[in-house]
Amino acid sequence: MDYERFFSEDVAAFLPSPTRELFKKVDISKIYSLAGGFPSPDTFPLEGMREMVDAVLDKYGAKAMQYGGTQGVPELVALLSSGSGEAPENLQMTTSSQQGIDVCARVLLDPGDSVLVDTPSYLGALQSFKDYRARIVPFGEGFSFPEDAGRVKFAYVIPDFGNPSGKTMSMAERQALVELAREKDFLIIEDSPYRALRYEGEQIPTIRSMAPERTVQLCSFSKIFAPGFRLGWMAGPPEIIHQVYVCKQALDLCPPVFDQYLAAEFMGSGALDRNLAASKDYYRRNRDLLLDALSRHMPSGVSWTRPEGGFFSFLTLPGDCDTLALYDTAIKKGIAYVPGSFFYPDGGGRNTMRLSFSYLAPGKFDPAVRLLASLLF
Repeated sequence: MDYERFFSEDVAAFLPSPTRELFKKVDISKIYSLAGGFPSPDTFPLEGMREMVDAVLDKYGAKAMQYGGTQGVPELVALLSSGSGEAPENLQMTTSSQQGIDVCARVLLDPGDSVLVDTPSYLGALQSFKDYRARIVPFGEGFSFPEDAGRVKFAYVIPDFGNPSGKTMSMAERQALVELAREKDFLIIEDSPYRALRYEGEQIPTIRSMAPERTVQLCSFSKIFAPGFRLGWMAGPPEIIHQVYVCKQALDLCPPVFDQYLAAEFMGSGALDRNLAASKDYYRRNRDLLLDALSRHMPSGVSWTRPEGGFFSFLTLPGDCDTLALYDTAIKKGIAYVPGSFFYPDGGGRNTMRLSFSYLAPGKFDPAVRLLASLLF
């Protein structure tokens, strides 16, 4: 039976994630995986999880297993409000930060609207914007406004330790973006899943703090608690948050209630701060191991970013290299990465790749990079 006649027009824009396809085909425990941006299970708070579950059941009983409010459970919203200085009406819990991206696109975009992005940009966001048939337009140099931008609804950026670049937007770049948004009258979606994972350098103010009237900030528990809980939150102007609230009622009614109470217990007990400190030490070590291996095994002509936090470094090879063409061979040889072209709206950047240092065990970075270098040259 031919089912294509039943599909919506949007289906043609759907783009499968190459990293998700990889994990369907390959047992990543049997290869050196520098591909997926998975948090390390060594950072999950397993030791205190039973105590937290018991505490939630003792405090809330059956309420923790019931439907909850669309905004989120009040206890968690209050903790996030207190920690961020955001008014409660500016906050909305989401079923993962990825849902925050998608619901922003759903609420703000019409087919043909433009979204400005810094390139390379997060694949999951590009997927979502394409699903809603938006035009994805890269910024001009220095976050300038492109001539062919069209009707821009918002700009999407990851200012802290970007995925895939690992780069951090400077204060000057953030100011330039805010000034451009005010001049050209568009919104800013500030994706901040890695902001808490800074390993060196000074914290830079959020774009949300610089332009609260036109910025929606997306945050995540996946990198600081555990990704399996699928919890995130967003902060923005109450008028936008209200529309997200209404939209979410049609999407999932409410975020996972038990997971939210666990997150509230994790935060309120001080366990989050303790676990975050240990996680930062773990990832800092992994980052340094990756960068050290790259410096020892990669020949001249290869460059990479030195992230101050987050999960990723972005590798740039000589222009005649094609990391997408090499991809299948690399997998067969036992090393996985993500070709950089997936992060460019036009498929460019074929001489680049994203390397994740979050998941690989510390002792495997040197042989992994040595193997990768042998395949490249």
